[in-house]
Amino acid sequence: MINPVGTPGFSPQAVERPQGAAFMGNLAPLQPATVDPSAFSSMLEGMFTDTLSAVKNAEAMSVNAVHGKASIQQVAEAVLAAEMTMQGAIAVRDKITSAYLELSRMAI
Repeated sequence: MINPVGTPGFSPQAVERPQGAAFMGNLAPLQPATVDPSAFSSMLEGMFTDTLSAVKNAEAMSVNAVHGKASIQQVAEAVLAAEMTMQGAIAVRDKITSAYLELSRMAI
C-alpha cells in the first residue's frame, strides 16, 4: 500500500473522516425516498395530454396538406413527432400494466 503522506501536496487535514454510525466505507447513508402520488398522476396526465395534442396536430397538418396549406415535409414531421410520442406513451402503458400484473401475482 502506498503512503500518501510523502506525496507532494498531501495535507492530512484534507482527508475526509467518517461521520456517524451509519457510515459504511465510501457509501453515504441512504435516505428513504418520498413519493407524492399526485406527482405521478399529474406526470401521466401531462404525458397523455402531450400525446393527444401531437396526434391532433398531425391530423390537422394532414388536412392542411390536402387543402394546399402545408407542405409534405411539415406533414411528415408532424406525423413522425406524433408517432414518437405515441410510442413513448405505449411503452409507459406497457410498463404500468406489467407492474400491475406483477403486483397482482404477489402472495399476501
